[in-house]
Amino acid sequence: MNGFPPTLFAGQRYAVLGLGRNGLPAVMALAGCGAHVQAWDDGAATRQALSEQAERAGLAHNIVIAPFDTLAGYDALVLSPGIPHVLPSPHPVAAMALAAGVPVLSDAELLYRAVRKAGSAARFVGITGTNGKSTTTTLVAHILAEAGVPVAAGGNLGPAALALPLLPDNGVYVLEMSSYMLERLDCLHFDVACLLNLTPDHLDRHGDMAGYIRAKAHVFDHQTAHDLALIGMDDAPSCALAETLRHGPARCETVSGAQAGYTWSGHNGAIWHDGVQCAVPGPALPGSHNAQNAAAAMAVAHFLGVEDSVSAAALLSFTGLPHRQKLIATRHGVAFVDDSKATNADASARALGCYDHLIWIAGGVAKAGGIEPLAPLFGRVRHAFLIGQDAEALALTLSAHNVPYTLCHTMALAVPAAYAMAQTTQTPVVLLSPACASFDQFSGFEERGQHFAALAQAADLSAPQDRP
Repeated sequence: MNGFPPTLFAGQRYAVLGLGRNGLPAVMALAGCGAHVQAWDDGAATRQALSEQAERAGLAHNIVIAPFDTLAGYDALVLSPGIPHVLPSPHPVAAMALAAGVPVLSDAELLYRAVRKAGSAARFVGITGTNGKSTTTTLVAHILAEAGVPVAAGGNLGPAALALPLLPDNGVYVLEMSSYMLERLDCLHFDVACLLNLTPDHLDRHGDMAGYIRAKAHVFDHQTAHDLALIGMDDAPSCALAETLRHGPARCETVSGAQAGYTWSGHNGAIWHDGVQCAVPGPALPGSHNAQNAAAAMAVAHFLGVEDSVSAAALLSFTGLPHRQKLIATRHGVAFVDDSKATNADASARALGCYDHLIWIAGGVAKAGGIEPLAPLFGRVRHAFLIGQDAEALALTLSAHNVPYTLCHTMALAVPAAYAMAQTTQTPVVLLSPACASFDQFSGFEERGQHFAALAQAADLSAPQDRP
């Protein structure tokens, strides 16, 4: 681990199952700190990648790549976030760990332990929510960097937690925390814990909405009177949780992207703190959802000692994240906007609400409830082009609301058809905001967005082009 003592975890034993974006860095970091690590992944290619990386780093003597037959004597099991340890049913290795009394931990938990064991008093910020957490995490890190604060951001976004460097006492770790990560914490203590919003998601993993809320609420575990609990107020479940948080132990502040009357809010084109205007969101942060993200980021930075004027300037210089309402290209007055990160209806609602009229590309693997919650916004959709596994199910909803649509099934068919429709109807925006997961046709939302962007950039190559 970058900057951590090579004997930090000497004498400790860890098991790591799953060698993806989180697992492989976890193995290398733990072994690099002197721990003995047994690792396994069902994919031969990923096992080979670990073997080669361990050899190059001179850590092969600390790493055993082998399937598990017992976890007795291990200090913890680090489980890939996508592998369940409770619901819908525990993975056999997770069950083996629980039977042996071995804790199942997130790599974020081990980062916290490593930082404290190394003697650093660096502060930790945890940001979660159904939507907006990636933008808010990145924005907080951007503000802190602009303020000259040593900062490292990662977790569910960007670098895995155990790939982050050791920071000095005045440093800040900004971690995006998924519900999967939050249910695997033990003693990690966030100096600032932020929950942006709560809408149904990952219910198969958490059993029901109550289970999902409990998982998300773990971000506030272990907080003290010296800490900040920040919570969004734009949905009913978060408002209910706020009533509990107001009783402490942490200082509780509220944030909204649409309403006044809270500690921090974004409305009327500005960010407000206790009723006083202090910033504007900036061009890369459109819509009320991004107003909430910007207000939350300012709240975090303010608590950490950054002047509001510094945060305000940082909002204006923020360039945004890929696949979150990113303008890809403009052709003959038609803007192609990539919002592939919108993997559920609530996320797509935030994008649809930004445009008066649009051509919509949606579909993939639908979440519980499908796109019915978007019905109040259907009047903005001049035509929808549907792709993916659940295109027909989405079509039934659109038909019930008299929204014109075309079943395309693939992105390659949808993008040129959407562009032609936009030109015919003089609609200014072609928006990819799928409201669905991507794994039926793509490796993830990133690949889906990249495919859309390539098709958008290739559209009408013979015509004059204007790119952002």
